[in-house]
Amino acid sequence: MLASLAAAQTFPSKPVRIVVPFGAGGVADLTARTVAQKLSESLGQPVVVDNKPGAGGVVAGDAVAKAEPDGHTLLLMSNGTAVSAGLFKSLPFDTARDFAPVSTLGFFDIAILTPADSKFKTLAELLAFAKANPGKLNLGSINIGSTQNLAAELFKTSSGTDVQIVPFNGTPAVITALRGGQIDAAVEILGPVLPQVKANALRVLAVTGDKRTAVLPDVPTAKESGLTTFVASSWNALAAPAKTPKDVIARLNKEIAAAVNSPDVRKKLQDLNVEARSSSPAQAAELLASETKRWGDVIVRAKIPTQ
Repeated sequence: MLASLAAAQTFPSKPVRIVVPFGAGGVADLTARTVAQKLSESLGQPVVVDNKPGAGGVVAGDAVAKAEPDGHTLLLMSNGTAVSAGLFKSLPFDTARDFAPVSTLGFFDIAILTPADSKFKTLAELLAFAKANPGKLNLGSINIGSTQNLAAELFKTSSGTDVQIVPFNGTPAVITALRGGQIDAAVEILGPVLPQVKANALRVLAVTGDKRTAVLPDVPTAKESGLTTFVASSWNALAAPAKTPKDVIARLNKEIAAAVNSPDVRKKLQDLNVEARSSSPAQAAELLASETKRWGDVIVRAKIPTQ
């Protein structure tokens, strides 16, 4: 207890590093950088972002799991962290045991899209066609095992339809295929495709979160459109290595909550189509556990080969 208290009183004693399992410029990276800038001000130490993409987040996760548990090295967790637990036969770390979740940062929407000139004007029309024509509807997503791909698989099982899920290497390829008519619809994170939606090149039939998105308030959720069991959203959280002193976790949680809930950070995240939302460490841990189980079940049902 005394050691934990001493650690909290001296924390932070050096720059804090947030390891991000994605390349620079994406929504997760920009979310981390936005929060890091605010944390630097309140902690009185630089908070730097260290991008370590690769192997489905395993490279970044391994770096943090093996870091000194003193609060100075944090991992940006996401759906990908939960997915990797079910997608890989073995990992160099245990997702549940080797990390101490600190707080969520934000949640962002996934959308079901069609070309703007598609004959499908609503999700109900798309579902009706899929049910009447088994195997004939092509539903695009990015790479197999990605959050978007697993959300497409969840769409398939939730709707009870036989659709063909077509994976592509990245969002630009999905957009090109949609606009070119190679696929009928797609499941994609809303933020990267929003410019195409606002330019009337793509149409959003539904968003897959538990409520409508502020940027497209007229677009219904999948639940509202009849898919009552289809709820999926992408999220980010921060975690420290396991065995980080509880008082350090508490200090980080307090500062992260203040940063995430500050008006300027909320506005910057809203511009990225991210709903800023902090949590307690227990809530972040519960989210990770529930998402790990949920996406693991989707991987098994979809018979996606483990790597």
